[in-house]
Amino acid sequence: MLRTAPGPSRPVFREPFPIRGGAVALGMVGGGLWMMLFGLLASTARAYAWITILAGLVAWLVTLLLARMGDRGAAVGLAVSTAMGLAIAMIVVTVRWIGGTWLLW
Repeated sequence: MLRTAPGPSRPVFREPFPIRGGAVALGMVGGGLWMMLFGLLASTARAYAWITILAGLVAWLVTLLLARMGDRGAAVGLAVSTAMGLAIAMIVVTVRWIGGTWLLW
């Protein structure tokens, strides 16, 4: 029988800052609240579309900052919830466009 030295036979690489589920969930809650609060400021569908686009751009800048220097789990959650908020706004724009009104101009 061949004996080897104790320990792993090949190198083990570990993530220095692993992404945790709790941080992702908190990022999603924060991003969802961010998008919801800005969406509530609008009184028309056109205002809702533009405010949501601007809030999404600001949230993605914060996501880049978090990914670079902060908690990457929170950045993932924030990016996911921001993308969902923008997708909802684009559904509103598309439905209105099918109805004959282009909201973004």
